[in-house]
Amino acid sequence: MSAVGNAFENVKAVILSAHKSATPRAKVGFYNSWAENYDQDVAVLEYRAPSLAANCISSYFSGEREAAIVLDVACGTGLVAKQMKKHGFQHFVGVDGSQAMLEIAKGTALYQDLKQSLLGEDLLPVQWEGSFDVVVIVGALSVGQVPVGVVRDLCKSTKPGGYVCMTTRSNLDNQGYKAALECELRKMEEEGLWTCVQVTEVEEWERAVAEQEDGYISGAVYLYRKSETVQNIRT
Repeated sequence: MSAVGNAFENVKAVILSAHKSATPRAKVGFYNSWAENYDQDVAVLEYRAPSLAANCISSYFSGEREAAIVLDVACGTGLVAKQMKKHGFQHFVGVDGSQAMLEIAKGTALYQDLKQSLLGEDLLPVQWEGSFDVVVIVGALSVGQVPVGVVRDLCKSTKPGGYVCMTTRSNLDNQGYKAALECELRKMEEEGLWTCVQVTEVEEWERAVAEQEDGYISGAVYLYRKSETVQNIRT
């Protein structure tokens, strides 16, 4: 097997081992151990979600990018902030459950503030409510990661008129989660909390790692705009 093939098989084994982490705390432990090699491993996977999300936000954001404040939820090592900086965004606040990931994100010097918080168990700080021009979450909205209800916290942290960008996978084992996520997004739109700006289905999201899948899996990018009139959201 080629060196490239070996690298992919190694990354595949690492990711499949994450599925054995049954609890949120165990999952955080996995990400702490993965942090040092994370960037190079997802490069092997040809993981496109960070750039796809940044491109989507850039296509619709019409405000002053140099002044905009971005909340990067499940920021990991800072891949999304790196992509958004290419589009002119400069001010980032990051939150993630893994302290090891946050240490690497800190080393990028892109973030003005970084906070450790376990999504789904910990609430985002009350003082963040209505504070951010853009809120983005890439990678964490999937089965075995964070609960669908987290999207309400994302909306709550966004300024009226601000944008929320979210991604999820569309492969077989994430179909149920994706359906529940889209149901929640529609429900929030019906409640008048936000409006859907764009949903983009992407065929070649990343290389498949599950035994029953070959080639590439698909994924989706969702962009919503918070209603101008929304100040507080009922929990």
